[in-house]
Amino acid sequence: MSRPRRERRKVTAVEAVGPYALVRLERGGIDPGIPGQFFMLEAPGRLLPRPMSLCRAPRGELAFLIDPIGPGTRALAALDPADRIHVFGPLGNGFRLDVARPLLVGGGIGIAPLPYLSEALEQPPAVLGFRSEEDAEAAVLVPNAEVVLDPVLVTDAMPLDRDVLACGPEPMLEAVRALCPSAQLAWEAPMACGHGGCYGCVVELDGGLERLCVEGPVLCFS
Repeated sequence: MSRPRRERRKVTAVEAVGPYALVRLERGGIDPGIPGQFFMLEAPGRLLPRPMSLCRAPRGELAFLIDPIGPGTRALAALDPADRIHVFGPLGNGFRLDVARPLLVGGGIGIAPLPYLSEALEQPPAVLGFRSEEDAEAAVLVPNAEVVLDPVLVTDAMPLDRDVLACGPEPMLEAVRALCPSAQLAWEAPMACGHGGCYGCVVELDGGLERLCVEGPVLCFS
């Protein structure tokens, strides 16, 4: 697994993707890691960095899909080309790629790691759920995707004979897990340090406590 690095990298572009922002950074000496791992991005003027799954890894770049819903994510989405921010990663555990018949499942901003994962798995089918047609514009980032909108659930459209790799809100992940107990699930939680020191991302799963930045964010329950 790649050793995490902290570097100050230049913004190369910020692109609107529906209501989201795709923030592209110079990669420099940072390894993009395994799909599902994450990076801590230090937003300008904010005390704590924000954990972001890698969305794409084009040559020489790292790209992150940002949902500008809070002060930190709004600051990241408002970056300009030539701005510089600190990046620390890759961190955590990513998806296992040794699956025979992969199906990618995502909900909302939870689709963020799926473009990079799709590339690694040679563009398998995907099922993506969104609240609105505007949100669903982000589906363009994931090839071979079937899109469902509220009130339809991704679990209504999921074939059950495939190896599921999913990321999204907790209710969606619990529903996927109920149907596919062996699914790989990228869990979401606020993080402060990203390397297990602060215990800010601890979640209770199956009666045990997991630090998502260390034991996750991708968890396998089989």
